[in-house]
Amino acid sequence: MRYELYYWSGVQGRGEFVRLALEDAGADYVDVARKRGDNAMMPFLRGKQEGALPFAPPFLKAGRMVIAQTATILAYLGPRLGLVLGGLSAEIYAQQLQATVTDFMAEIHDTHHPVAANLYYEEQRPAARKRTQAFREERLPKFLGYFENVLTRGNGRQALSRHSYVDLSLFQLVSGLDYAFPNAMKRMQSRIPHLRALAERIAERPNIAAYLASPRRIPFNEDGVFRHYPELDPAR
Repeated sequence: MRYELYYWSGVQGRGEFVRLALEDAGADYVDVARKRGDNAMMPFLRGKQEGALPFAPPFLKAGRMVIAQTATILAYLGPRLGLVLGGLSAEIYAQQLQATVTDFMAEIHDTHHPVAANLYYEEQRPAARKRTQAFREERLPKFLGYFENVLTRGNGRQALSRHSYVDLSLFQLVSGLDYAFPNAMKRMQSRIPHLRALAERIAERPNIAAYLASPRRIPFNEDGVFRHYPELDPAR
């Protein structure tokens, strides 16, 4: 099957978790908006296409099905791309972990947009500083500590008993946080050795390494979820 991925053309965002799974598996897919522009998504978002009505991108067209929400897309793709093996219990656990990634992404987004998503960062900078201090001191260690524990309770190398889309998502989390909060992540270094090692291994997987070196990998920027504002990541 040839998959069609719909997501904003200029950012990694939540669509990147799906891209990584498709790239790692060597799936046949097209990143539609990057070829045809963001307006290609509008008929789906306005309910003018057949299939389920997505609330927002990313969404995936698989045959006649339209599947929205990152965690749901990955739950669908996982068994089909060999990115969740081990039966129903493994699939459910992968969904649980990916849902926690989704929760974490919402909190990461709110560091730079704590008041309203339709306001510019510069319009909510004081609130962002306050929100991000709590994020760095409390939420970042809590979430990363949880995922470190997930790896520790397993075999220390991956989230499930075998390689899965969750490992790819954890790689993306670490990569994005390294970009957005390099100082905070440096202070976390000794507390997340398994996550660090996992991220390095994922980056070396042949298909992922080729993807990261290609123009298909959109650079991190200040329009995505992971944004680097120096005032939100002090050295101390």
